[in-house]
Amino acid sequence: MAGLPGAGKSTVAQELRERLGFPVISVDQIESSILSAGIDSDQPTGLAAYLVAETLAGNVLESGRSVIVDAVNAVLPAREQWVGLAARHGNTLSFIEVLCSDPAVHRERLEARKRNIPHINEPTWNAVEQRLDEYAEWEGPSATADRITLDSMEPLSTIVDKALVFLES
Repeated sequence: MAGLPGAGKSTVAQELRERLGFPVISVDQIESSILSAGIDSDQPTGLAAYLVAETLAGNVLESGRSVIVDAVNAVLPAREQWVGLAARHGNTLSFIEVLCSDPAVHRERLEARKRNIPHINEPTWNAVEQRLDEYAEWEGPSATADRITLDSMEPLSTIVDKALVFLES
């Protein structure tokens, strides 16, 4: 998964889990656990969470199953991490990028959500706008991976159906 906070990627990931039975590994949940262990938030807990997610996803792939990693994946190093993981395990990598084409709706969704993830504050709209400015173009090896971009302004069932067709192709 890829996309800005509040775009709808976790909702799509959970729906895909229900339909396909693939486990979902959430970077936010992992970071919450790291912070719950007493690691200071001024440490690179986000990076640590991505590395733990990579290890867990690798274990799932070793078992012969597919896995969904729920993460923003806004920067090239994060995306290349998954390219490398798939290559090491001889798996096909598919990125499902979720965006919300209406900034007002995106902001409304972000400000209304209450995920209740310990130690993880919901990002502000200003923080999401900043991340948008930092959101890297798809280039390098991750640009050659299969990718679909879905707009969460469409009904959830429609975008999940599109994701399923994409994954099956």
